[in-house]
Amino acid sequence: MLGMSVPPATQSAPNPDASASGLLRRLAALLPDAGIFAGAGNGPSIESFATQTDLPRLISTKLLEPGRLRAHAVPPGEETPFAAFLDGTQQSHVLHYVARGVPIIRGTVGAVVRVRSDRRMSTWKHRVATRLYVPRRLVPDAWNEAVGALGVGVVDTSEPVSAETPLIEHPFALRDAAIHYVQADRETGEHRLGEQWCAAEGRPLFIDGGISGNERLATNDCVVGVVKNHRTLYVEGEGLDVVFGLRAGERTSVFEVTSPKRTTVASWYLRLRDPIGRDPMWGLVRVEINYSHADTDSLVRRAGEASRRILAEISPVALPDARWDRMVYGIRDCEEFLRSVM
Repeated sequence: MLGMSVPPATQSAPNPDASASGLLRRLAALLPDAGIFAGAGNGPSIESFATQTDLPRLISTKLLEPGRLRAHAVPPGEETPFAAFLDGTQQSHVLHYVARGVPIIRGTVGAVVRVRSDRRMSTWKHRVATRLYVPRRLVPDAWNEAVGALGVGVVDTSEPVSAETPLIEHPFALRDAAIHYVQADRETGEHRLGEQWCAAEGRPLFIDGGISGNERLATNDCVVGVVKNHRTLYVEGEGLDVVFGLRAGERTSVFEVTSPKRTTVASWYLRLRDPIGRDPMWGLVRVEINYSHADTDSLVRRAGEASRRILAEISPVALPDARWDRMVYGIRDCEEFLRSVM
């Protein structure tokens, strides 16, 4: 939910024990009659069994490259490689269900920029934060007082996610709404690291995911966003033949991605690996770059430069990750680092 306004977390004492077991112990002490189970909150994260809720869709868009949408072979050439890679992750667990089945959720978000020097990866900066996500107007006063006394940030999820999605007091609907707030916090952390990198370093940064949700990143030439998820395809009709017909090392014509809640970016599809015998999305990514000041010639040139940089990253292979056909090793390295600190 890139465009969602996230309520600020209430601030508390620094350096509390924010582990699930630590929070549950203190909740049990604060609410001795609540029947809190000390072993709750340690199972698989909600994200690990969440299903896709957004429907697949096709969106027509405006071409920014002359002619019809077609395949272009990425020309050979020497490019300055990506200096760093940015990725983030999140983990959410239900600590306890209170009156009427209202979930108290513990969410942890992390983001990291990993830099490459002499083929070795190291951490430039990273952020990890744990908060509680609570629909405060739906829980009893005693619970509001207790979660406020735990010493961690508390995000009020009482407000509906959007005008089109009113708050529903079903336990699973409340849980799903909280996950959107966790996701928004994760993206905020990623965006801040990206902004800091561009301000301090300005060297090429590979971002896992789109950049249109943050104006500062979307209008900065130092970043390239690479999208692996294709629930939304920015083509229709014959354009589908072009996208799915891409061979390894080919890109589509450049097109516009725009939305009232996002910054307009230039985008194209790029095939990283040969899809013969695979599903149509195999090795397919969508790239986003700054479009705020580019004329057609410079845009086409930069599409070639960014595509060459990305194609140069397909070795070493990001195995054993199941998404290795669309993932570069630098992003897998970010994920491994975050797993070690969260």
